[in-house]
Amino acid sequence: MDCRTIFDRGIKFHHYCNTAYPLRPNSLAQYELHNSDDIYKTVKENIEAQKELCLYVHIPFCQARCKFCEYVVLDYPTPEDPEIYTNYLLKEISLYKEIIKDKPIVGYDLGGGTPSYLSIENLKKITAAIKSFNLQDDIYMSIETTPVIAANDPGKIKAIKELGYNRISMGFQTVSEKLLMSLGREGSKFIYETAVDNIRRAGFDRLNIDLMYGFLNQSDEDFANTIKYTIALGPEFITLYRNRYKGTKLEAESQGVTLYKVNRQYDIAYRLLKEAGYIANNGKNTFSRIPGDMGTSSYLTKRVIDAVSYIGFGLGAQSFVGNYLAYNLGCADHKLKKYYEALDNRLLPINDIADMPIEEVRAKAISVMFYFGFISMKAYENRFHEDFREVYKAQIRFLEENYLMEFIDDDTFMLTDYGAAHLYGIIPLFYSERSIKEMFAMSDRWLNDKKGEEIYLEKYDRKSYDAPSVAVDLLVFNEDRTKLLLINRADHPYVNKLALPGGFYLPSDPTIEYAASRELFEETSVSADITESDLVKITSTKGRDPRGWVISAAYMIQLDESTVKPTANSDAIYAAWTDVDSLSEKDLAFDHYDIIKYALGV
Repeated sequence: MDCRTIFDRGIKFHHYCNTAYPLRPNSLAQYELHNSDDIYKTVKENIEAQKELCLYVHIPFCQARCKFCEYVVLDYPTPEDPEIYTNYLLKEISLYKEIIKDKPIVGYDLGGGTPSYLSIENLKKITAAIKSFNLQDDIYMSIETTPVIAANDPGKIKAIKELGYNRISMGFQTVSEKLLMSLGREGSKFIYETAVDNIRRAGFDRLNIDLMYGFLNQSDEDFANTIKYTIALGPEFITLYRNRYKGTKLEAESQGVTLYKVNRQYDIAYRLLKEAGYIANNGKNTFSRIPGDMGTSSYLTKRVIDAVSYIGFGLGAQSFVGNYLAYNLGCADHKLKKYYEALDNRLLPINDIADMPIEEVRAKAISVMFYFGFISMKAYENRFHEDFREVYKAQIRFLEENYLMEFIDDDTFMLTDYGAAHLYGIIPLFYSERSIKEMFAMSDRWLNDKKGEEIYLEKYDRKSYDAPSVAVDLLVFNEDRTKLLLINRADHPYVNKLALPGGFYLPSDPTIEYAASRELFEETSVSADITESDLVKITSTKGRDPRGWVISAAYMIQLDESTVKPTANSDAIYAAWTDVDSLSEKDLAFDHYDIIKYALGV
């Protein structure tokens, strides 16, 4: 299958084609091991083959499960559960210690869930068990908390710092109390400010605050206000998490959220953060105001950039070591019983483990690397003992020719600005052949643009816009009018349909012709001076746009195709010259097919 076809489908299936690999929990069933002796042997051999490792401890407790949460969190923990769970967690760590022995540990995170949900005594036990490994001196021991715990229990935050944790991460997600309420999460500006103050008093000088975007009910203004407010609190790091929908209580809303909205909100944050001195390379979601500091924990930095293998301890935790990918018991049912039973029998508490072929191992490792927006040639070679440029010749050529990625030096293959906005089409290019087929099969079943439009229109506030609205449409032909410049729409309505470049005539536009020129450049990167003489048609039919009454002015120009290479921007997935003879009404958005016929005199 060619790169363009894979890229286009990844863009359309963007809620699933992200840095999480594989696409489904049972995607790798054909490679799974089921015999306990085979499992132990595979784990042991792969761990022993590593020069160094990262460790992760998962705590499956929270005050309440948020609707956007995709992680293993217990819905109704009892008061006794944290104590019992800690004791079993220590048993699992001990079993792995017998295999890992004195191997260097270059990263460690205590995450969840909410690790600070545990008592100080249980946190001490877990930390002591981790410190019994060969932790390297230069790592940041990172832990997560919530604003409510940090605000209400300053003593616990101070104790965590004294245990040796030198980086702390806290999720605000949003400062919109209305949105927080709809997501099942508690928060307020008073809680946030008190939490930050207590963290600073405890002595933390590396504070990360997590924010989320891409919710159906989240306006651009709300998100911008959240960014501005968080900047004012002065954390060293701010991490942006796109709501991924998959496996959450909000999954049914996903098709109402287009890639255009996701990218637009990321761009809002990027601009505000950059102006405030927070830096991140293209495609990276953690922004740092400390020069030379990536802003992420040692655990994440090492496993993303250097592809270091990692072992996850705890209910449902994931491990990716050498050639195996494993999920602990509890990953599917979020229950403790089987996890406990396995450890009572001194068995590794693994639910699923896949001994993967090399193409699956590569796909998993590269998908994770895109979390930072680039691939290191040296890290890839160290991990796979082969030349990335040779293995992925076709992908590199496609990405470079389409200005999606570039080599900024001999080692670093990085997303461009344009590529960062199209990341979800890029990642599938590095999938295994099996997972590419799976992506197409899943998306054929799942994608329903009409359903997505219905979800979108339910939340669309027509009162926010003038009635009628005025829009412009651009008919850009080549010199002999055999080809027309079209975009593929990234936003509802008519998402994924072909359309004429165009958009709304804004109050800030001095003239409608200026609006036409602006929209052409914003959507296709093509610059042209459009004048009154280029007007060919006014369309005023009230039902032409499902959002409301929109009057459109269509302008027609001709350009030399050989000198114009369109590149999509704004709310276009891509822009390209299209043969006029190949156009059909079913492929085009709005009434654009009729406008094209009118312009051609057909």
